[in-house]
Amino acid sequence: MSAYGYQRLTTPHIGKFAEGGVLFENHFSPSIPTTSGYASMLTGMDCFGTDVVALRHEGPLGGHVKTLAEQLGENGYNTTCIGFTGNPSSRGFQNYLDYEAWSPDETGRAPKARNINRVAIPELKRLANEEEPFFLFLRHMDPHSPYLPPEPYDRMFYGKNEKDPSNTSLEGMYNFKPFADFLSSWIPEGVTDSQYVDAQYDGSIAYMDACIQNIFTAVEDLGIEEETLIIVTADHGETLNEHDCWYDHHGLYECTLVVPLILRYPGKLPEGKRIKEMTQIKDVMPTIMDLLELDNEDGHYDGQSLVPLIRDQQHLFNAQPEFYITECTWMRKHGWRTPEWKLIRALEPDFHFKPEVELYNLFKDPQELHNVAEEEPEVVQLLTEKMERHIAKRESETGRKNPIYTNLNWHGLGVGPFKSSEQAYESLYIGSINNAQKLQAKLKK
Repeated sequence: MSAYGYQRLTTPHIGKFAEGGVLFENHFSPSIPTTSGYASMLTGMDCFGTDVVALRHEGPLGGHVKTLAEQLGENGYNTTCIGFTGNPSSRGFQNYLDYEAWSPDETGRAPKARNINRVAIPELKRLANEEEPFFLFLRHMDPHSPYLPPEPYDRMFYGKNEKDPSNTSLEGMYNFKPFADFLSSWIPEGVTDSQYVDAQYDGSIAYMDACIQNIFTAVEDLGIEEETLIIVTADHGETLNEHDCWYDHHGLYECTLVVPLILRYPGKLPEGKRIKEMTQIKDVMPTIMDLLELDNEDGHYDGQSLVPLIRDQQHLFNAQPEFYITECTWMRKHGWRTPEWKLIRALEPDFHFKPEVELYNLFKDPQELHNVAEEEPEVVQLLTEKMERHIAKRESETGRKNPIYTNLNWHGLGVGPFKSSEQAYESLYIGSINNAQKLQAKLKK
């Protein structure tokens, strides 16, 4: 996102939007990917509080938590969710609408943001014309594989020959059996250059940014801009060709954990403010409830309101520079992140044949390219002890075992835990766009 300093102008409209609000520069989603990320965002709880760590979470979201949609509905809000039907973390909305967010159209491209606008803008107008306040949740999917932005966004950031036979930068991807068929189903035949696929991702963001401006314009034209809190955020980041994870969102690396957070509420929030303190996805719901001056009648949050940071009252904010991280997407891992260090520990052998323990110095190696676990055993031990103390503390506070230990069917295959990387490699497979879509949400009965 250019709004966060990226060299390509991918988000000019969101950047302009951010000038009228508050942008958080170091915002994290510690439990990836989709289901666990949204569970935290929409309940204000961490993974111990939600009991959710896996993309393919088994069963519903537990009744021990209440979602933002449920809380707002009880306070007289009309609530609509667009593009997130069927996922356990989307519980509690009064109205669910869908749009085509995956498959390409007759041109071979996927205008996802246009498709959501065709559903969202009429619904926005309907909600705005009601007497009750409203909560409209939009799940955009453009920067999610398959990256298929329409013209001219497909070539906006790429002008070379993507089929240069001397370029071998995608060779590893084509040889990675679990993902090869899925990625080949939407990357044009003969493409050899990873920079071309990267540019499709950037083009998808730019296309989405332009379409999001349509939503901002609709809010303005409806005359509700001054009374509407708008939040731009995400459930997880994306891995392109880094770390051999190939255009997906697994791996506990910074590209997957770091997400945007921008809030705009004219008259209620300052304009053009950028906040450097580290914040987490669990802070989103308590911040919303605080700004709307609504009480959480069911008790506390694991997250905290960010309003004190916005008002320069740092003494009222409990900074958390170190935190627990988890993933159950295509690998089952957890770890501990500090401002300087990132520890990743595998709970099962992974299909990338990565070492069981990874350690990165984020100051010296921000791209996380050099695993120094063997060189820094004392740091590994220290961070492991911190992680285990945190787990014990949260298990004691919640009265439940860490879900990373109990969700052994995180992949939905019923075969785990994997005994070897070879077994994981042979078992995990996407295959097609349709299969990828089914992994994202439980089919409605």
